[in-house]
Amino acid sequence: MGLFQKLFRRDVDDSKDHLIKEEKIKEESSWEQLPAYIDADPADFQLVSLIASSIAAGDYPESQFVVKRILQRNPEVVNLSLIATSIASGDAPDSQFNVKAIYQKKIKP
Repeated sequence: MGLFQKLFRRDVDDSKDHLIKEEKIKEESSWEQLPAYIDADPADFQLVSLIASSIAAGDYPESQFVVKRILQRNPEVVNLSLIATSIASGDAPDSQFNVKAIYQKKIKP
């Protein structure tokens, strides 16, 4: 038992120091993540709500739905991901890519 305790023992103080260092790095980061979805234009709410509710109702026309929030894809993220994947697929045109996140440099006032 003593051998396993020596091998797999973790110092609690070391882990706390590590977490504090990570938090400082995150605070000092000069990059921010672009949101994949943004709020939709309020003028489109009625049309989008009508279409989504009619599709969701299906065979139950007496059902009622409340649409709380409507989001649309961020056009800036879509354009950047298309450009990045086009450049990356230059050598292998049959490849597929999945963009997880896009970051931009923070502008300091």
